[in-house]
Amino acid sequence: MIKAAIFDLDGTLVQTEILKAKSYAEAAIQLSENRLSESEIIAAFKNVVGLSRREVAIHLMNEFGLQNAAQKRMEDFGVTTPWQAFVQLRLKVYQTFLNEPAILKSYRCPYNLDLLKTVRKKGLKTGLATMSHCEQTGKVLDILELKNMFDFVATRDDVDAGKPDPEIYLLVASQLQMKPEVCLVIEDSVNGIKAALSAGMNCLAVTSDFTRESVHKSKVLDEKWIIDHPRRLLATAEQRMAEIL
Repeated sequence: MIKAAIFDLDGTLVQTEILKAKSYAEAAIQLSENRLSESEIIAAFKNVVGLSRREVAIHLMNEFGLQNAAQKRMEDFGVTTPWQAFVQLRLKVYQTFLNEPAILKSYRCPYNLDLLKTVRKKGLKTGLATMSHCEQTGKVLDILELKNMFDFVATRDDVDAGKPDPEIYLLVASQLQMKPEVCLVIEDSVNGIKAALSAGMNCLAVTSDFTRESVHKSKVLDEKWIIDHPRRLLATAEQRMAEIL
């Protein structure tokens, strides 16, 4: 029997992956002195959805040859590596999005949020497991008025290893005092799915334009538990929970 539901945040409850992609794109365009286009950077970002800031930044710098340009900005941000300078530049852009609550609210995932409300009403414990850092997570939850919807929230700052390592999901289960096998995870990315499955949990994947192709190609999850049309989420979740008795 499912006793707890654990949600990812970015790309699952709110389409912040789009905003993150745009912020990385703008930072990369600035470093390249307008040599690059937003579309090509966003296309490359799709390959690293769900990875840590460090991994994403290094991948994009290598992909587009931005190491030297980022290195020149290290002193500006008081950091010691090019990837950190790239991330700081990207965070400046991302912060402008977070400073406009209406923008963030327009990217809410209504069907996924409906599932969160439904499982709460059913009396399930609820947790959040996100690779976003604590400060950004708190701001997003405040704007979307979701802080009181979770019994425990874990961010990238709470774990040593990021997804696909299962650490963050095991941490949430432990704090909820639940065994992994009674937890249902709602994810959107391959790395998130791998983390949930490696933790011994049940998983549903609600894909987005950023993750749909990679989730299906990865074959890490049975196709019947991959939801491409969010309207199907509640019915699929009820089916999944009914099968686990």
